[in-house]
Order: sequence, then C-alpha cells, then structure tokens
Amino acid sequence: MENQDVDRTLELLWRRVLGAPQGSRGPKQRVSVDDVIRAAVAVADEEGLPAFSMRKVTDRLGLKLMSIYTYVPGRAELIGLMIDEVAGEQPLPPHEGSLRQRLAGVARQMWDEFHRHPWLLQVENSRPWLGPNVSDRYEWQLAAIEGAGFTDLEMDQIVTLIANFVAGSARSSVDARRTARQSGISDAEWWEINAPVLERVMPVDQYPISGRVGQVAGQEYNAVGDPDRSFVFGLDRVLDGLEHHLRTRSAHA
Repeated sequence: MENQDVDRTLELLWRRVLGAPQGSRGPKQRVSVDDVIRAAVAVADEEGLPAFSMRKVTDRLGLKLMSIYTYVPGRAELIGLMIDEVAGEQPLPPHEGSLRQRLAGVARQMWDEFHRHPWLLQVENSRPWLGPNVSDRYEWQLAAIEGAGFTDLEMDQIVTLIANFVAGSARSSVDARRTARQSGISDAEWWEINAPVLERVMPVDQYPISGRVGQVAGQEYNAVGDPDRSFVFGLDRVLDGLEHHLRTRSAHA
C-alpha cells in the first residue's frame, strides 16, 4: 500500500473533522463519500464480504466501475471506512453500575453489532483503521474499566479479551442462524430426521458421557446448541476471572 493511499484514507475517515477531501479533477461527482460507504455497507449486509465487490457498490449507486476510485482508493480502504461507519451506529451511554455491569454492557454492544453486520466477522485485516467512531468507542470501552484497579496495559488487554470472546461467540450464533435459514429446517427438525442413523453409528454404550450430556443439552435447548446462552455463560466466566484477578492482587498488595 502506498503512503498516499494511507494518507488519503485517513483523511476520508476523519472527513467530518478535516472537511470533505477534494475529489480528483473531472466532472462533478454525482454522489458523496457517505453515499458510497452506505451503499457498500448495504451490499455487505446482504451478501457478506466474500461476495462483496466494488462493482456491486457502483451498480447500486448507478455509477461506472472506475468512478468509485475517485471516492476511495480501493476495496480494502472502503472496508475500513465501512467498519468505522457502523461503529458509530450505536450510542455510547455513560457507564453505570459495577465493573461487571459496565463490561457486560461493552460486550453486549459488540454482540449486537456483529449480529446487525455479520460481515464484520469476515474482515481479515488485523490492523484497524483508526477513524473517529472506532476511536470514540475505544475510549468509551476503556472508560468502563478506568479506576477499577487495572494497569493501563491490562485495560487494553481486557478490551481485546472481551472483543475476541464476543467475536467467537457471535460467529457461532451467526453461523447457526445462517444454517437454519439456508437449510430451511431447525436444529430440532434436523435431529429428528437424522436420529435413526445417528443412533446406529453412535451407540450409547460407546459414547456414555457424550450421550448423557447431549441428551440433557438437547432437551434443554431443543436444538444442537444455544449460542445466546453460551454467550452469557462464557461472558460470566470471563468476568469472574477478571474480578478474581483484582481480588488476588488486592490480597497480595
């Protein structure tokens, strides 16, 4: 990636602070950068990132393919702009309650965003574009931890820990919903159809523990799994660990 592309993308990310960047010479642009980003988000919401293309964005806007490069440097940079755009959709309310309640609110916001825009789980670039909405949200996430007794480095690591946990849990939830939608049947219906074969190849005496646990879980979930409940259970255990870390540090202080 050339430096001028990086500079231009940063200017685009911070366009509402720096002012709209000047377009290239030529005919007056028919749409705005905001229009391009909103159209791109709509395409990604509908089709996911593997099927996302610049052509589909321009088709939605009624533009010629090459004209989109007068707005954004390329596909990767456009995705960075999309990420920052959706990061600004949810309000950032003042934090209230205990540390546990505040961090649960941070995690729930991430969970909701992944379900509104599942393509976020398909982004491969691990180096984020630091736009205004992403920056504001990181500040808000850190504010949930400020004053609790963690070091600055630990505060950053806690945000990363929660983000990674939520992303993994959300991926399971999104995949389960996609599978049900694409197959046209629920987990319970799939199990009912395939139970005779599974009972033949997985006899109870060969799988006594998984058979017992699977039966209890299946009756409780009425499905192969329950991603929402698994998310809540896992988040509680993550928060238990963070609280234990603080208690242990205080006891040895």
